[in-house]
This record gives sequence, structure tokens and C-alpha cells, in this order.
Amino acid sequence: MSAISQALDGVKVAEFGAYAAGPHIGKMLATFGATVVHVESHQRPDGFRTEYPPFKDGKPGPDRSGCFAILNDSKHAVTLDLKTPAGIDLAKRLVGWADIVVENMRPEVMDRLGLGYETARRLNPGIVMISSCNMGQTGPRAHTPGFGSQLSALAGFCGLTGTPDGPPMLLYGPYIDFIASTLGATAVLAALDGQRRTGQGAWIDLAQYESGLMFVAGALLDYHVSGRVAERADNRDPRAAPHNAYRCRDGAWLALSCWSDDEFGRLVETLGFPELRADRRFATLDSRQANLRDLDELIAAGLRWRGAEETAGRLQSARVHAYPVNTIADLFRDPQLAYRRIWRRRRHDGIGDVACYFSAFDLSATPGEVTAAAPGIGQHNAYVFQELLGLSGEEYAAYQGKGAFQ
Repeated sequence: MSAISQALDGVKVAEFGAYAAGPHIGKMLATFGATVVHVESHQRPDGFRTEYPPFKDGKPGPDRSGCFAILNDSKHAVTLDLKTPAGIDLAKRLVGWADIVVENMRPEVMDRLGLGYETARRLNPGIVMISSCNMGQTGPRAHTPGFGSQLSALAGFCGLTGTPDGPPMLLYGPYIDFIASTLGATAVLAALDGQRRTGQGAWIDLAQYESGLMFVAGALLDYHVSGRVAERADNRDPRAAPHNAYRCRDGAWLALSCWSDDEFGRLVETLGFPELRADRRFATLDSRQANLRDLDELIAAGLRWRGAEETAGRLQSARVHAYPVNTIADLFRDPQLAYRRIWRRRRHDGIGDVACYFSAFDLSATPGEVTAAAPGIGQHNAYVFQELLGLSGEEYAAYQGKGAFQ
């Protein structure tokens, strides 16, 4: 951990969240110094602990999950049985201790538990609570459950992805969750600033569905202005040609695009096809679009025996938009990511050595840090409730006897 004071030192967060959307908010806050307590139970652990691979050695277990590990480093983990009066009592104490509550349950679940915003505000008048769920807290679909892939479909992403004559394509992973969680962290910090200036808290109602719409802003505007509905277009782009990914040597791929006639000329010169610059089929954007099949075949033939990394470098030097398509393994070897220390290796009790993902931004005067790998389930019960919340040993044992920590 850095000896420099972190930006969110002293900020206390109670996280009643699971999977991606809630915990990612807490992860970003923890990275910059907030004390984040992740709440779950042995009966209902965070779903990423048990439901989604990868797991250490392919064997599922609550302390063997890669998905949980990458979203929960630098946090404290406690277990509370929120179906018991003792568990609810400790949860309320945690809310009273916190500056921020993060939750991503379905609407009204926190209210039914006696932990909703109105209760939280009575316990702690300055509390900032963010509720992040699929559809938001209100509306005809508010209680509709689901995960990121369904939300991406609903928000229009999948309808724009794939070949024109094929089905919509589901995007990899909970893409829309991370859009929502990044916006959510911003909203939390704005509310925290207001809390510090005025003493007043806030309840943030974050709809993950709505968060995703800004990623299809161009298509939304086009429909609003012209009534035109954007459709699947494979890898094509109306303003660039070529615009595709091409297989290179050893099965690697290269993504490239040309956004002007001059850039196209630099592309074919670099690839050793200068004669294509004067070919009437490819002289302008319109003619390249009209003859895109021929153009793609010629470029594919020119790249088939070239290395993607080397060719990308040559094209970039010629001011052509080009990047190799990285595999997952490539991301751990990328010198850019290594230089910026995106991967912070820490020792995880259940998994071993893990590469913790650092947030994709940092602060110059108060840099963040990954202080520890993700915790085991209930690992910090005694520390949180005795050291942070001040229970005596006798009180802690009494709550334990009442089943609070199950």
C-alpha cells in the first residue's frame, strides 16, 4: 500500500451487493482508500462466488472464484443472516456506521429487510445510498429480474451486433453492468461531496438499462431525426472503408479502418499494393463501399502471411488506424498495461497468486492501490464488528450465538 494518503481515506462503505454492478462500485471506492465492507451470508453468498466460472482448478467453491476475486479486492467481507433479528440488527449498525450504502437488489427488497433508504436515513441522516438494479426503482418493468446479457439485448446493443442476415449476437459478459457501475461511482462521489458540504445525504436510483443507452447515442439520434432504424452491419461502418478484422499469420487477427481517401492510399502503399490507389473501384469512399467484397479479399490476401503485431506497427507509423486483436493471454503480456501497472499481483488464500485488476484511472497526488486480494467468505466478521463497530467480545459472542453470522 502507498504511504501517501489516499483520496477516500476515512470514507466508510457498506455494500449489500452481489455479482458485478454493486461490487464494482465498491471496488473502485476501495482502490482509492475507502473502507468497504461486503455483506453476504453463508446461505446466500455472492452469486459470483458460486455460480460463475472460472474456479480454481475447475472446482467450484466460495473462496475459489475468479469472478468474485476480480471485483472484490481491497475489501472486508462479512456474513450476516438477514433473515434473523440479530443479523438485521447488525446490518442496521453497519448502516449507521457507513457514509455510503451500495445495494443492487431488486426494488423493495431492502425495504422488506428494514434497510431501505427511509430507515437508513433515520439511522444516519447523512447517508448516501445507491440502489442499482436492472430497471430502476419505478416503472412497469421495475421488478423484472435478469442479468447483463438480457439488459444488453433490451438496450439495443445486441440488435446492432452480428451479420445482417444472422441473429442478434449476445455480448460477452455483463457489459452493461460495468457501464452502470462506473456511472454509479461518479454519482456516489458527487453525493458524497454534497454530504460533506451540507451534511445531507441522498438516495441514488440507478437504472442499469438506462445507463446503457448512451452507448447507442448515434443510432438513437438517427432514428429521432430521420426515423431510420440502425441494423446489423457485420463489421462495416458507413464512414470508413475498409473497416474489418483480417486474419494474419499464425491465426492472429488485425483490426483496421480507413476514414479518408488519403488514409486508404497510405494503407495500400504500406501493404505493397500501390496500384489500388488508382483503381476506380477504390478511389472514393462510395466506390470502396460499393466494391467492399473485392476490397476485403485483396486486403485479406495481403495480410495472410504477415504478423499482426508487426503489421500494426508499420500501419500506425503510416498513420493508418490499425491494432492487433489481443487474446486474453496477450493482455497479460501487453507492455502498455504492464507499464501502467493495471495488473497488481496479490496472494489470495483460496486461489493463490492472482492478478488483481486496477481501475483504469489513477490520481497523481493521491494514487490508488490494491491493498489485498479478495477476501474469503466471512473473513472479517470479528474485525469489522469488534474493531470497526465497537462490539465487545461478549456482545460479538452473543450475536454469534443468535445465528447473526450464518
